[in-house]
Amino acid sequence: MRTLSCVVVVMTLVVGSFIGPVRGAENHVMMAPNDLKWDDVAALPPGAKVAVIESPLDQATPFIVRFKLPADYKIPAHWHPAIEHVTVLSGTFHMGVGDKLDATKTKALSVGSVAIMQPKTNHFA
Repeated sequence: MRTLSCVVVVMTLVVGSFIGPVRGAENHVMMAPNDLKWDDVAALPPGAKVAVIESPLDQATPFIVRFKLPADYKIPAHWHPAIEHVTVLSGTFHMGVGDKLDATKTKALSVGSVAIMQPKTNHFA
């Protein structure tokens, strides 16, 4: 199986360190894939990597991170105080809603798929 990558936008999860993106005169952010700095994710089981694109990560405010997850990786049930947007960039990402991780209750999201979780919605992947 391939490694999965997904972009998570406007999600509250305390992870990694801030990456200093290139900012233009009007605060445009420009980053190429090689500019991303990948770190381990202390809040998740071993194996996940995160690149912080925009932060702060410890507040219920918009931010952008990109994750690399190994094949068959499992994210336990959890929720966030802010809305979460997920876009799948490669592989297949299985997400479900509920208080307990249950692989039989997930939806397979292929490349280009999007998931939007409202604040405080218990979900797993």
